[in-house]
Amino acid sequence: MITNKKKFSKEILKGILKLFVAGVFIGILKEYDFIIAIVLAIKILHNIYKEIVQPTNKNWLLLAGMLLTGFGGIVGETWGVTKGYWEYHKVIRQLPLWLPFAWMLAFHYLYKLERNLIPLLTHKTQKNKVVLAIILALLLPAFGEVITIYLGVWTYYWPYQILGIPIYAFVCLVFVHMFVYTILHFVCKKYKIDDVVFN
Repeated sequence: MITNKKKFSKEILKGILKLFVAGVFIGILKEYDFIIAIVLAIKILHNIYKEIVQPTNKNWLLLAGMLLTGFGGIVGETWGVTKGYWEYHKVIRQLPLWLPFAWMLAFHYLYKLERNLIPLLTHKTQKNKVVLAIILALLLPAFGEVITIYLGVWTYYWPYQILGIPIYAFVCLVFVHMFVYTILHFVCKKYKIDDVVFN
């Protein structure tokens, strides 16, 4: 199923390391949500410049996916916090300022990882791409959440938890990613856009 297992493992390990660094960064600075928001916004601007402004082949799908995920994430966060399903700590507001940027970067992170891993699949069928996307969306964001939860950034109050993350949260993470994935897949299909991840 994988043509180059060594390169595949290297990409996964790089992805895990990025999540670890991001989780620790947010965990250490959790009381300073404005500073975290500024740093994440700068990272988003850097990504937009690097993948949309600078190259001749502009990746507008990346921007669309980041905006959709940021919007969907904030809607979900507002719902969850308002209902008392989870709570953020050490901030003076219900939702930290960095949340929309974190959701946007989560899309970029998963998209880039999928873009790097799909060429390493032996059979690049739509089914294999979807299975890969589901597995990555199920496991990797949860790893980042575990780090931030254990560093006291927030607490889930839903039952049936694994390492502080409820089963419902795993389902929500996959749902948000796959919902955006599906929208962008149909955009690519309708407008005949060639994209490794969504086409």
